[in-house]
Amino acid sequence: MSDQLTLAAETRDRVGKGASRALRRDGRVPAVIYGQNKEPTSIHLEEKALVKALGTGHFMNTVVMINGERTLPKDVHFHPVTDRPVHVDFLRISAHTTVTVAVPVVFVDEEEAPGIKKGGVLNVVRHELELVCDASDIPSEVTISLKGLEVGDSLHISAVTLPKGTTSAIDDRDFTIATVVAPSALKSSEGDTSTEATEEAAGE
Repeated sequence: MSDQLTLAAETRDRVGKGASRALRRDGRVPAVIYGQNKEPTSIHLEEKALVKALGTGHFMNTVVMINGERTLPKDVHFHPVTDRPVHVDFLRISAHTTVTVAVPVVFVDEEEAPGIKKGGVLNVVRHELELVCDASDIPSEVTISLKGLEVGDSLHISAVTLPKGTTSAIDDRDFTIATVVAPSALKSSEGDTSTEATEEAAGE
């Protein structure tokens, strides 16, 4: 389960681009807390504390306590050039709200995958899984075993044991999470792409 974070915040009296720019110059990041049929609350956070929280790698699936309110980060906007956080959206939740979160996938038992030992390459289709779970018990990661996979095999969601109390947010299809492909297949695919590009350039 992801650890709970706590961030201190101050209420924003003024909103708008000018006010937001002034806050950022002072090392603050504008944010808003919404949800639970309450009026949105405009706040601002210390940029250093927010960057540290983002650096944990699981900020988006961690319950964040802000001034006594339980929230879940829903969106972080970054500056296109500096990559600094410029705005954050937080969703109010109760202790046992059912939430949908993106949980990172961790692959294990690579040494027990015959296809990879023969030179096959793990092609990851999904680095995260959208899971539905209780807000008080959000998993920090989903561990998936590669044991027994051969070249050409695909790993589907139906073969994965999800953390207790979670279900996949996508329940209408047995989607692929990863495949084991032959290195020659990768080279062939790249060759086809470059050939097509050459032909297109020649035709122009």
